[in-house]
Amino acid sequence: MTYTILIADDDTGLLKMLQTFFELKKYTVLTARDGVEALKMAEKDPDIILLDINMPRTDGLEVCRQIRDRVSCPILFLTARVEEEDRVNGLLSGGDDYILKPFSLKELDARITAHLKREERHRVKTEYRFHGELSIDYTAKSVRIGGHILELTKLEYGIVEFLSMNPGLVFDRERIYEKVCGYDAEGDSRVITELVRRIRGKMKEYTETEYIETVWGMGYRWAK
Repeated sequence: MTYTILIADDDTGLLKMLQTFFELKKYTVLTARDGVEALKMAEKDPDIILLDINMPRTDGLEVCRQIRDRVSCPILFLTARVEEEDRVNGLLSGGDDYILKPFSLKELDARITAHLKREERHRVKTEYRFHGELSIDYTAKSVRIGGHILELTKLEYGIVEFLSMNPGLVFDRERIYEKVCGYDAEGDSRVITELVRRIRGKMKEYTETEYIETVWGMGYRWAK
C-alpha cells in the first residue's frame, strides 16, 4: 500500500531531506512551508501528517486544532520544545505524537510505521459493543449515548476504545498513554487525567452512568 504523508516545516533544508527520505520509502509526499500551506495540503487527505510547531503565519498547534475535526489520520509534531507543558498542549490540541528535534530518521520512520499499522488495525474492526445506553462503533470510531454522538477527539476516543475493550481491568495512566499513543509515556500522565476528565464531562451531558471508574492510587477501568 502506498501512503501519503504531509510534511509541514519552515526549515527548507529539513523539509527537502524528509521529502527525499520518504520518497525513497515509496511514500507520496506533500510539503508545506508554513501553517497556511499546511491547512490547504491537509485537504488532500494524507494518511499521516508531520507538523512543525514553530511555523510562520499559523503555528502547528493552531493548524492541528483547525483540521482535527475533519482529519482522522495521525498527526505528529516536530518540535524543539522540551517542556512538559508544551508536550501536553500539543497532545491536547489533537496531536497523536511528538518528535523532539534533533531526531534520527530511523526513530522517525519507526514512529510513523507504528502509527500507520495501528490505523490499519483499527480499520478492520467491525464489532459493536453496548454498555447500557452507550454504544461504540469500532469501525466508524464513534460513540453514542441514547442516540447522541459524542464529539470526541482522537485521543479521547482512543481511551474509550482501549478501556471498553478491557472492561473491569485496571490500567495506570502511563499504560493507557502507551497503548493509545504507542510509545513510552513516562512523564506525560497528566494528559490522560485531563482527557478522562473531558470524556466524563461529555458523557454526563447525556447520562449519569459513570463508564470510566477511578481506582484511587492505581488508575482507571471501564465499568462492567
